[in-house]
Amino acid sequence: MNPSLCLLSRGERTRPLVMGILNRTPDSFSDGGRFEALDRALAQAERLAEEGADLIDVGGESTRPGAQPLSTEEELRRVQPLVEHLSRRLSVPLSIDTYKAPVAQAAIDAGARLINDISGLRFDPQMAPLIARSGVALCAMHLSGQSPESIHAPLVAQDPLERVIADLKETLHLALLAGIERERVVLDPGIGFGKDLAQNLAILRGIGRLRRELDTPILIGASRKRFVGELTHRAVDQRRDADAAVAAILTLRGVDILRVHDVRAAVDAIAIAEALATET
Repeated sequence: MNPSLCLLSRGERTRPLVMGILNRTPDSFSDGGRFEALDRALAQAERLAEEGADLIDVGGESTRPGAQPLSTEEELRRVQPLVEHLSRRLSVPLSIDTYKAPVAQAAIDAGARLINDISGLRFDPQMAPLIARSGVALCAMHLSGQSPESIHAPLVAQDPLERVIADLKETLHLALLAGIERERVVLDPGIGFGKDLAQNLAILRGIGRLRRELDTPILIGASRKRFVGELTHRAVDQRRDADAAVAAILTLRGVDILRVHDVRAAVDAIAIAEALATET
């Protein structure tokens, strides 16, 4: 079987996969600068793997509100050596968080097995053909914005869940049209990207409908997001407990992949949710 299909297939697994976040950036909203140095990034990746990450998502460009788009050259400088080192040192599959085809290509050459494209294949016309011919998996996210400068363009919709489903169906169509098999595609509703508190909650309550109507695995990246802070009144670095609660609830609602900063907390929350979901 194609390694990318093995990566995404649930098989006998009932729990969601845990994707650990590794940002080699100076300005990410949650951990900006902590892992900018290569040795610290490598150590963090090893810690994520030890804590139970099923995948590690490497990113070189911050997508926080107000962040400026990064040049391809600078993004490559940040992520290419990191992916190369991790591919040799870890058995955990690697994902690259980028919307630029040259960065994706370099990461694939270095060993990445999943491209996490926040633009849903819309920012770089070469991304879909690259993924189609490379055989790697794709996670395509929902955005209202149509360019790197408008990543956080507000979602304007009377029914946010309906709108996100319709837009992701178009994204899936783009992927299939390019020759990317459905079995290689994960879709992400883009929690926090141009969506307010009520919209985020409506989307998260609709995970079951997302999975049914899109017929693909669903990834949720809610970790440390603003809506968590709005609900708990906690600072970014104090949202671990709330994130664990989100992970447990989404596990019970059938989410396929959880993208998180605190892997151990998510793994523990999933274990508890699974145990309590079994009726006697």
